[in-house]
Amino acid sequence: IAKEGAKVTIEEVNYDDCVRMAAAEAAETKHGVVVQDTAWPGYEEIPAWIMEGYTTIAWELFQQLEDLGGRMPTHLFIQAGVGSFAGAILGSFAARLGKDCPITCIVEPDRADCLYRSARAADGKIHPVTGEMNSMMAGLCCGEPCTISWEIIRPGAAAFLSCSDEYSAMGMRLLGRPEPGDPAVVSGESGAVGVGVLSAILHEEKLEDLRWSLGLNESSRVL
Repeated sequence: IAKEGAKVTIEEVNYDDCVRMAAAEAAETKHGVVVQDTAWPGYEEIPAWIMEGYTTIAWELFQQLEDLGGRMPTHLFIQAGVGSFAGAILGSFAARLGKDCPITCIVEPDRADCLYRSARAADGKIHPVTGEMNSMMAGLCCGEPCTISWEIIRPGAAAFLSCSDEYSAMGMRLLGRPEPGDPAVVSGESGAVGVGVLSAILHEEKLEDLRWSLGLNESSRVL
């Protein structure tokens, strides 16, 4: 962005407050526009376009799954910050597969688990996380859910998982140094947490009830 001539600053506030600062500056700037994938009342058109862009990933997934014989996954583990990416992927699978949509788990850092807290409250309202969200999963450290994606995630997800950094670290190790014969994948902290928590659910005795509840077994196909 800086190479394009933009002024770039690092602020001593969290992600959500940075969004508010950018929105306020755009409102005071001639032809100013906020381009952001989180939404709030009165700012939903551009985030909806960005979510439509995320569905390109789902389209590519469907193409690859067809090339592998067309068997769809039984489970989705999707990382979430504000939830726009997660809502786009879950929405794409739900639209395509209907009642056969995979069992979906939303995965967040435990220091920025706004979707988990909103689901746990079970009152239909959004419950933000405030203050410093000091997780190494920096790309997911968002405290306020996107309003339009929440309306997809809330009825569509089967589980919300609040994860400490150790699960992300585990996922990075598993992807970077896989079983013999599997390709190594260099993943960042935010992208690897789903693999880490999946491995923990499958192997840790303390998570056996969760494994049972989600129906994870030797015949599962997890995306």
